[in-house]
Parts: sequence; structure tokens; C-alpha cells
Amino acid sequence: MSRMGDVLAGFHAAWEFESDSVLIRYERGIRTPKLFQALGERRVPLDAIAGVTLTRGKRGTVVLRVEPRPGADPLMEAAAGQLKDSGDPYRLVLPAEREVLAEYYADELRSLLTESGPAERFLVEPPKGPLSFKAYDGKASFDGRTVNFRWFWTGASSAKWKAGDQSFSVGELNGVEWRSPEVFEGHLRLLRRDGAAAGTGAGGAAQADQDPAAVVFGLGYGPVHESLPFAAAVLAAVRASSPVAAVSAAGPRRDPADIAERIRHLGELHQAGLVTDEEFSVKKAELLAEL
Repeated sequence: MSRMGDVLAGFHAAWEFESDSVLIRYERGIRTPKLFQALGERRVPLDAIAGVTLTRGKRGTVVLRVEPRPGADPLMEAAAGQLKDSGDPYRLVLPAEREVLAEYYADELRSLLTESGPAERFLVEPPKGPLSFKAYDGKASFDGRTVNFRWFWTGASSAKWKAGDQSFSVGELNGVEWRSPEVFEGHLRLLRRDGAAAGTGAGGAAQADQDPAAVVFGLGYGPVHESLPFAAAVLAAVRASSPVAAVSAAGPRRDPADIAERIRHLGELHQAGLVTDEEFSVKKAELLAEL
């Protein structure tokens, strides 16, 4: 950048431009998205950035966004495209009258970018541990080496009670599947290297409420600002434990019969008025996409 330490302040965040990185500091105000408050600040190396965009926003604003390279940030890998624009930590929203200044910084950043394409390793630091959150059916905790699930008698299925509380070392994991708590069937599932998971049926993964390697979300349980940083920290630890191992934030393909059963169940919830028309359509499309 032209001067190390230049700061561009927007709504909910301020970006400090340094010679080799962008330091993003998030506000802790009452209107600041909870995910931003949980992250605190993030240093994004320039070699983790694929591009920079500046677009018109809503209600007299402009949006400056850096586009992270695929595989560069464990948080975005775990999110797998599920974050809403308002919760995107790489967006800086500014008043429209600052558009010229934002364009200046966008051009400055573009001139310094030299990398593109998928990153071979995580370049942005993961959220710091220890981390924990309450899911609907249990408490999940992670100390940097081991993930623990402790079941709640009020929410856990009989399958999970039968299996007992669970502990998984990062060395036995291949990745993490995070489904946002803001959609139907939100959950966090640990993916095993050996493919084993209690409750797994032939041809597909068990439903999250039956799988002892998963915790399920619900209203007020496993919120984004708690469960996503948790998933990202586990994902980064898994990658560090075996850099050559495949790390996936997407779930395995399900058996068509399982998809059909889930759609049937979803239809019953819809007919009972427990799922809205929009939720039914969106979730049905998601299930069909897994075939």
C-alpha cells in the first residue's frame, strides 16, 4: 500500500492496510453481527486474496470486498457458501460518499495481489480455542486436540444415549460438515478418516440426530457465531495434523432412498404447518441436490 497503517473505517469494521496483509478489526457494538464480535480481528495475508471488488450496496452504501482464495481460510471453507451477505467477514460496508476513497484502496490492493487459484494450505489463522457451544442435543467442546460431545438427556436421541458421550482426536478425523443453524436440519458432523460413523446406513450418512459423530442445532442452539468458529478451528487442526489428507466441509452423497424418506418427512412437516412454503421449497431443493 502507499502508506503502511492506512485505515479505512466502515460500518461494523475497520480495515488496516499493511505491507503484506489486511488487518480487519470488528466493532463490538450492539448492532454488530455476533459473528464479527466473536472473531474480534483477523489478519488476512495478501497471498490469501484472489481479488477485490467494489459494488453498490443498499440504502446509500458501497461494499468493498476482498475475495479469499479457495482453501485459504478455514472459516470460509467450513461455511461452504452458507453465510448471508450481512455475516460475510470479508465485506466492508461504507457510506456512498466514500466510494472514491474505497476505489483507491481497491486499486491499491489489486496492484499487490500475485496469487490466484486454490491455496495448498490455510493462510488465515483459525479462531482460537478452547471453544465450546450448546447444541440442541448436547454440548460440543474442543481443546485444540480433541472434540468432545456430551449428550443432553432432554434432546439426545436414544441412539446417541446408547453410544454414550463421544471423544474424537483430530488425528482420526478427515474433516467437518457444518450446516447452518439458520436452515432446516442444521448440524455439525465430524467426518472420520476411516469412514466409520455409528448409525451409518448402506450408501449414505446417518441422519444427524442419530449419528454420535454429529450434534444438531435448533432455535437458540448452535448459533452461527459459536458453531462456525468451532467448525473452522477443528477443520484447521485436522489439516495441520495431516496436511496431505483430504479436508471436506461438504457432506457425503446420500442414498436415494434416504433422500426420498427425508423429503416425505419434510412434506409431513409442511402439511402440519411446522415448515413454511419457502422453507419446504428450499430444503427440498437442497435434498435433491445431494443425489
